[in-house]
Amino acid sequence: MNKIPALFCGLLMALPVTLRAQQQLYKIDKVTPAIIQTPIFQYQGDQRQNPYQIGKWLEIEVQFESAAEYTDEITVRYFVMINKAVLSGEVTHVNVAKGRELYSVMYVPPQTMLRLLVGRPVTINSVDGVGVQLVVKGQIVYEMNNRPDFAAQWWQSLQQTPGLMLNKNETPFAPLYWDRYQQIKPSEH
Repeated sequence: MNKIPALFCGLLMALPVTLRAQQQLYKIDKVTPAIIQTPIFQYQGDQRQNPYQIGKWLEIEVQFESAAEYTDEITVRYFVMINKAVLSGEVTHVNVAKGRELYSVMYVPPQTMLRLLVGRPVTINSVDGVGVQLVVKGQIVYEMNNRPDFAAQWWQSLQQTPGLMLNKNETPFAPLYWDRYQQIKPSEH
């Protein structure tokens, strides 16, 4: 009789370890916001005097890792606070192989930055906070907040504005650094 309760307690104690092990299949290592300029591509046929307007983009790069051999789909959700406005966006990556240096990236275009900053210059100090979540099969498996002084999931209590962030394929950066970032799931129209 004493063996059954001991066995039951042993199974209960092993359960949290198993759940933690599953959750640790994925981990965010670093969230790096940066201000970068619009890339310039040379081409023939444009007769305008100055065809280029160099804008300043907010780039948010996430370095993460996966201990799973392959993950069919992993969604990276981004939450960015700029001048008290919270932007939200997400990108779904496919065929994510096991690795320690995996990257995802999202962008806030120059027009959005100018609108949110109301005439103030676009600098990295314009970004008040960034939160990121990794989601697999509808479950949040890891999240990170780059502001330790902010509460966990600070974005949940604030009104979010979706649709103003762009994934790499929706920007002029699409053809650049192809092998650095995880493959993006094509949108279904």
